[in-house]
Amino acid sequence: MKLSTSLPTIDDGALHAIIEARHGDPFALLGMHQSGDQLVVRVFRADAKAVTVRSVDDPKKSWPAVRVHHEGFFIAALEGATERFRYTLEFTAHNGQTWTQRDPYSFGTILGQLDLHLFAEGQHWELWKKLGAHLTEVDGARGTTFHVWAPNAQRVSVVGDFNGWDGRTHPMRKLLGCGVWEIFIPDVAEGAHYKYELRDCHGGLRVKSDPFAFFGQNGTETASLVFELDRYAWSDAKWIEQRKTQDWPRAAVSIYEVHLGSWQRKPEEGDRYLSYREMADTLLPYVVEMGYTHVELLPVSEHPFDGSWGYQVTGFFAPTSRFGNPDEFRYLVDRFHQAGIGVILDWVPGHFPKDEFGLAKFDGTALYEHADPKQGEHQDWGTLIPNFGRNEVRNFFIANALFWLAEYHIDGLRVDAVASMLYLDYSRQPGEWIPNPHGGRENLDAIHFLKRFNEVCYERHPGIMTIAEESTAWPGVSRPTYLGGLGFGFKWNMGWMHDFLEYMQKDPLYRRYHQGTVTFSLLYAFHEHFILVLSHDEVVHGKGSMINKMPGDLWQKFANLRMFYAWMFAHPGKKLGFMGGEFGQWREWNHDTSLDWHLCAYPEHDGLKRLVQHLNWLYKREPALWDLDDTYDGFEWIDFYDSDNSVIAFMRKSRDGDVIIFVVNATPVPREGYRVGVHSGGFYEEVLNTDAQTYGGGNLGNLGGMHADAISWQGKSHSLVLRLPPLSTVGFKWRR
Repeated sequence: MKLSTSLPTIDDGALHAIIEARHGDPFALLGMHQSGDQLVVRVFRADAKAVTVRSVDDPKKSWPAVRVHHEGFFIAALEGATERFRYTLEFTAHNGQTWTQRDPYSFGTILGQLDLHLFAEGQHWELWKKLGAHLTEVDGARGTTFHVWAPNAQRVSVVGDFNGWDGRTHPMRKLLGCGVWEIFIPDVAEGAHYKYELRDCHGGLRVKSDPFAFFGQNGTETASLVFELDRYAWSDAKWIEQRKTQDWPRAAVSIYEVHLGSWQRKPEEGDRYLSYREMADTLLPYVVEMGYTHVELLPVSEHPFDGSWGYQVTGFFAPTSRFGNPDEFRYLVDRFHQAGIGVILDWVPGHFPKDEFGLAKFDGTALYEHADPKQGEHQDWGTLIPNFGRNEVRNFFIANALFWLAEYHIDGLRVDAVASMLYLDYSRQPGEWIPNPHGGRENLDAIHFLKRFNEVCYERHPGIMTIAEESTAWPGVSRPTYLGGLGFGFKWNMGWMHDFLEYMQKDPLYRRYHQGTVTFSLLYAFHEHFILVLSHDEVVHGKGSMINKMPGDLWQKFANLRMFYAWMFAHPGKKLGFMGGEFGQWREWNHDTSLDWHLCAYPEHDGLKRLVQHLNWLYKREPALWDLDDTYDGFEWIDFYDSDNSVIAFMRKSRDGDVIIFVVNATPVPREGYRVGVHSGGFYEEVLNTDAQTYGGGNLGNLGGMHADAISWQGKSHSLVLRLPPLSTVGFKWRR
C-alpha cells in the first residue's frame, strides 16, 4: 500500500457543492482525474470512515484515500500510476464493516447520440429501452443504469435503499443538449427501491418516482423498483402470428370489461385481491365459458388510489403491483392468448394526477404539462394535461403505447377521454381556454399526437386495435389518417348507449312515443367502426346497475334486460359489457368488494347469465352479425313504424348471403299472429328467443321456427306469421 505524501488542492466551492448536493456536473470532479502531473481519485461517501482505491487488474496495487472533509469527501493520490486504469473502491463504515464497489464515476457516457437525437425530435419508438432503470454490465461490472429527462433541474441524483436515500451519494451526469441525466451504479440489483432526487430550477428539492419505472409500489409507498424485463418466455407465438392478418372490423368482437381489483376477491383471506396468476385460473376460464372474444382491463398502469378505476396514472410503464409483478401480468396475458382471448388495456394519455412523486412539475417547471392552467389543467378531474406540442412529451406517450404492445403483447388500447383531448374548450366556460393559432377550439397538438400514435402503433404491430372513447360528433375518428381521420380502429358508440338506456328506462306504456330514440342510431351506425358499450361509467355515481335501470316488477326487469342485451347483439357494431351486468347485479359497482357472485344461484340471475353466454356464442357463430358490420349492405329495416305496438323488425346479412331476422317487442303484451315481411321463402329457424324458459322467461315461442308464406308484406315478397313474447327479442335464421 502506497501512502500519499501530498494531495492536490481542490476548489473549496466545488467541494462544498458536492457535499451539499448542488454540483451540476459531478463527473467533472468525482472519479479518476489528472491533477497536475498525477492521477487522483475523488470520492464522496458520507457513510464511509475510510476509502481505499484498488486496481481491478492488479488487486495488490492499492492507494488509501485521505478524508479532506469531515462530511465524507476523500482524495487518493495514485502515486506511481501514469495511465488510467480500472479500479474498485473499498469502503470502511463507521462501525467497522467493509464493502467493495466499482466507482460509478469511473464510467463514461452510456446513451448514444442517435438515441438523444431521436428523443429530441420525438421519434424514439423504443424509448423505454434507454430511459429508466436497466440491469446491465458495463466494463465487467454488473449493475443498473439510470436515465431520466429533467432538462431544467440544477442537479439530479438517484436515491434508494442502496445508498440510504441520500441524494449526495449518486448525483448524475447531465447530457448536454437534451436534458437527460444518467449514471451507472454497480451492484444495484433487481428489486432495488429507488427514486430521483432533483434540485429543481428554483433550487428546491423534489423526490420523484421514475417515469419509466417497469415496477413500482402502490398506495402511500411510491418507490420505483428495478426489474428485469427480458427474461419472460412467451408461449403465444401462434396467437401473435394469426393476429397479424386479422381484420377486426369484419370479425366478431365481444369484450368483457373488467376492474381487476373488484371482479372477485378472497373473503376467507381478509377479502384480499386475486393475483395475476390466480386470475389466470379464475377470470380466464369464466371469460372462455361465457364466450367473449376479448377482455378489457381497466387501467393496469400503476396508480396511487385503490378506490378508483385507475385513470389517474402515476406509473405509465408499470403494471400495478397490487396483483403481482410484471412477469406475472405477462403470464396472465399469455394464458389469455393461449386460450384464444384478446387482451385490451384502458390507456390514459389525456391527463395525469398532481401527486408530488409523479410527472407534475417534474423538474420545477411544467415539463410534461402545459404551464397555463387554461391549457394544462382539467378542472373537473383535478388533473394535468400533457403538452403534446413538445416533442419529448409526445414521444413519451407514443413510446408508452408501443411498450404495452411490444413488451406485454397487448392486443388493443382503448384510449380514455379522447373528447377532452380534441377540444381546447372541453368543459370550460368562455375566457377559461386559449384558442389555437387559427382561433379555433380544436387542440391541434393533441390531434397530431393521436394521429401519429395510431399510425405508429398499426405500422409496428399489425393486427392490434386502437379504440377511442369519444363522445362527440368529431368526424372520422375511426378513419385512416391518409383519409383525414384520426386513425383509430374503433370508436365507442356513446350515442347508442345514451339513447337506448334512455328508452329502456321508460315505462313500456310510454315507449310508443319514443320509438325514434332507438332507430336514430342507424342513421350514423356506419359512419365509424363502432363498439356498442354498456361500460363501467353507467353503473356508478348513482346511475344504478343495469338491472335496476329496468322498469317494472322483478319479472319485467329481467325480461327487459334480456330483451335489451339481445337487441344490442343484433344491432350493428362490436359489443362491450361491464362485469356484473351479465348476471344482473343489483347494486352499483363498488371498488371495495367483489361482484355479488352468490346471485348466480338464483334462477333469474342464472338465466340472464346463460342468455349472455348464448348471445356470445350465437354472435361468433353467425357471420351475418359481424361480417358486414361497417356497411349498410349488412343491415336492412323490415319495419320501424309500428310504434303503437312498440315493435321493431330488421335483418342482418353476411357477404355469403346468410340472413337473420330480428323482431323486438318492447311491451309486456304478447303479440299473436304478428306478420313480418321477408325476401325469400323457405324455413326460418328460431335461433334466439329471450323469453325461453332456460333464460328465466315464460317460454312463449314459435316451436323452433316456421316456413315463410308466399304473401307479400312490408315491401317483401314473403312473410312470416310470428308469436312475439312479451318484452322480448326473437331471431330467425333463413335456412336455404
